[in-house]
Amino acid sequence: MAMRKTAAVAVAALTLLAAWGGAGSATAVAPATARKAAEACGVHAPGASAAAEKAVAAACEQIGVWYTWGGGHGPRPGPTYGQVDPSDPDSAHDPERLGFDCSGLVRYAYARAVGGDPLSGNAYHQFHSPQVNQRFTAAQGTGPLLPGDLLAWGSGGSIHHIAIYLGAGKMVEARESGTRIMVSDVRLGGDYAGAVRIAPATAPGTFSTWGTDVWTHKEPSTTSPRVHRFPGPTTVRVECQKHAEPVTAEGYTNDAWSYLPEYGAWITNIYLKGPAWLDGVRTCP
Repeated sequence: MAMRKTAAVAVAALTLLAAWGGAGSATAVAPATARKAAEACGVHAPGASAAAEKAVAAACEQIGVWYTWGGGHGPRPGPTYGQVDPSDPDSAHDPERLGFDCSGLVRYAYARAVGGDPLSGNAYHQFHSPQVNQRFTAAQGTGPLLPGDLLAWGSGGSIHHIAIYLGAGKMVEARESGTRIMVSDVRLGGDYAGAVRIAPATAPGTFSTWGTDVWTHKEPSTTSPRVHRFPGPTTVRVECQKHAEPVTAEGYTNDAWSYLPEYGAWITNIYLKGPAWLDGVRTCP
C-alpha cells in the first residue's frame, strides 16, 4: 500500500510539472529529480490523525509546482498565479507562474484533507487559527511533533513562513520565489517560532462566515477602517459580541457585531452563520 501511494504521488508531481513547469522558467526540473523529490515526501512517522495524513498527502502531490508569491489565495483553495513582491527581485516571474506561496499550500492541503476552507489567510492567521488545538515552543524542537503539524518562522509576533511537518526531521514547503514546492530538512535555528497542531472541528466560539468579499473593521462600525477581507466562507473564532451600529445587508438588519481576536477586527453578525445574537458567546465589555 505504501509503495503504491508513493508511486501515485510521483506520477501526480510529474503531471503537474508537465502542466505548469514552463511558465516564466529559465530552468526545468528533470523528471528523475521530480520523481525522487516526490518519493521523499510523505508521512514519515506514526501517530498523526487521519486528517493530518491526508493534508500531508495533498501537499506532497504538489511537489515540483512553483512557489509564487500570493499563490493559492483565490476565492477557493488551489493554485493561482502570483504577484511581484516589491522586496524580492526573484519574484519578477511570479505573475506568470501558477502555484502557491507557503500559506497557500497549507490552506490547500487542509482544505483537501477535511473539506471547506479551514485555514484561509496568511501564515500568521494559520499559526493563530481557532483550528489549533496544541502548540509547541521552538525550544521543544521536533521531538513532540507529528506529521501534519505546522511549523512557523517569525519574531516579534510576526509570522512570515509556514510549512507542514512530515516526521523524521523533514517538512514540505513552498519556500521562496524562484523555487518549487520541495521537501526540506526542518530549520530549527534563526527565527523558528514553534509549531501548532490542527484539529479542524467546531469548538465553542467557532463559527463560519458566509458570503463573498466580506470585510472586517477596526471598530464595530462600517465607517471604521477595513482590516481583512474574507473572499469566501471561512472558519473564525469569536471572542465576544456587542450591540453597536445597525447594519442592513443581504436582506437583514442587525446591530450585533462580533470581535475576531485572530484578526484584531470586528464583523457584523449578519455575515456569521447562526442567530442574530450568537449562542454561547459572551457580551464584550
